Amino acid sequence: MSFLGERLRKARERKNLKQVQVHERTGINNKTLSRYESGGSEPDVETLKVLAELYEVSLDWLTGHTEAPSPSEAKDKPGDELTTIMYHKWDQLDERRRKQALRLIEILEQEAEEENNKN
Repeated sequence: MSFLGERLRKARERKNLKQVQVHERTGINNKTLSRYESGGSEPDVETLKVLAELYEVSLDWLTGHTEAPSPSEAKDKPGDELTTIMYHKWDQLDERRRKQALRLIEILEQEAEEENNKN
């Protein structure tokens, strides 16, 4: 079972929901949900958002970026949603593409610095 799959299963069980109930509320096929929970496949970001909302947990917790399932349980400030999406996408990249992403971030940092210097 994958880390994300384990978190999805735990979140569902915390809400005392069966997979069929999740299907009824979200339209996610039972077999698809089962594959998500077993690690056979991973949901896209939009599906993660739907499940996080239903389960009342943060995307950060589902993806392993915090140990507190919901923001109210977090002792420190939870990451914002965009950061969570970026982490999820980062994990899907191979090393070459991660290096490319870092170069793009460096370009954006340089542009921001240049803009700040103009002001």
